[in-house]
Amino acid sequence: MTRVWDTESPSAVHQPAPQTGLRRRRGYPFYLMFLGFPVWWALGLSAFIWPILAVPMALALTRQRPIRVPRGFGVWVLFLLWMLGSATRLNDPTRSLPFAYRAATYGAATIIFLYVYNTSEHLLSDRRIVLSLVVFWMVVTAGGFLGVVAPHFEFTSPMEKVLPGRLASNDFVHELIHPASAQISTFLGYAEARPKAPFEYTNDWGAVFALTTPFVIIGWSMLRSTTWRWLTRIFLVAAVVPVVGSLNRGLWLSLTLGLLYAGARLAARGRVRPLFGLVIGLTLVGSILLFTPLRGVIEARFAHPHSNQGRETLYLEAARSVLSSPLLGFGSPQPSVINPNLPSVGTQGQLWLVLYSHGIIGLAFYLGWYLVCFWQSRRGDPLIAFWCNVVIFIAIVQLPYYGQLPAQIQVTMTAAALSLRIRAGLRKQQLRSPSIETLA
Repeated sequence: MTRVWDTESPSAVHQPAPQTGLRRRRGYPFYLMFLGFPVWWALGLSAFIWPILAVPMALALTRQRPIRVPRGFGVWVLFLLWMLGSATRLNDPTRSLPFAYRAATYGAATIIFLYVYNTSEHLLSDRRIVLSLVVFWMVVTAGGFLGVVAPHFEFTSPMEKVLPGRLASNDFVHELIHPASAQISTFLGYAEARPKAPFEYTNDWGAVFALTTPFVIIGWSMLRSTTWRWLTRIFLVAAVVPVVGSLNRGLWLSLTLGLLYAGARLAARGRVRPLFGLVIGLTLVGSILLFTPLRGVIEARFAHPHSNQGRETLYLEAARSVLSSPLLGFGSPQPSVINPNLPSVGTQGQLWLVLYSHGIIGLAFYLGWYLVCFWQSRRGDPLIAFWCNVVIFIAIVQLPYYGQLPAQIQVTMTAAALSLRIRAGLRKQQLRSPSIETLA
């Protein structure tokens, strides 16, 4: 009898298979998802491409037996079930559309995880996964520059023209389908463009930039072209401009803590050479910030913490409100009772979104899955799994103040699936060869 679900070892992680027909094209949905992102953004589909391209991934999984999952995956399944159950708490039909969108995004993240975890190395190689995320990071960086040099750039997407006017004019839908390069903020006392392309919000841009940066570090050892290596280095140094121009303290915090965490682990392992390179890179970036006009932008941002009070109000309201519905929450965010001018309660951070929308137990399942991925990804390949673990660490740091939907959770799930796939492959080799040296 064939088991549909199995644990620990992904199917044929390091086993050869024929490169013919449909199997040779197995990785195409993944590549289209990340490499084609500028096209999806221009079409107004960037927020929906994850569940759309998850469909062919799901079809590919249905043709595979067994579908394997890592230990602890049941925690995520419990979150999905609990999240769906919280739909019973929706008290307004207008809240059903955002709920369905978020549910589809969670489902897409699940399928992407299973797809990467189960697809073998020769059909979807570690190298191609990493380099796809490197190109995605370059797209994000280029979008940041677009927001800096052309802050008022925007256009009507084909998706806006296709959707019924009533739906396209909905504030929630409009933000998802209308491409624009930047958000204009005035809290510094003057208009300041904060890059957001190719995403809907500046915070999404900052979160994804931080999450994908570790893949650039991995990619340096995988790029076979000297030109591409130098191009990524140039992009990394130049990215300081949109990173600072985004005025995004969450990006600065999560990326700094992620690199410090990586440095501490490298030091503990006695890995002097990569640690030295990390220190040199941070010193170079610090010098750019210290001796250029960008320093003034950073000082001005910390001198105007305009959003702190509003965020604190929303966080406290979310924590207090959920006590009246601790099991299933309220299904999705709702307008603030304390201050209707603020964003909805349950926004401004994935932790608060899950807590308010799906209750305390839903949050426990969500955090539990992230901790499972973080803990299990600590061991594995010394390069890829190490930096994928850093990605998950950055995602955990971002949970209290950044949302994870729609793109951030896809990057995090890809990192988790890749690191756990490598770990399962190494465990399989160790079982076959007891004398093999542990690589972590």
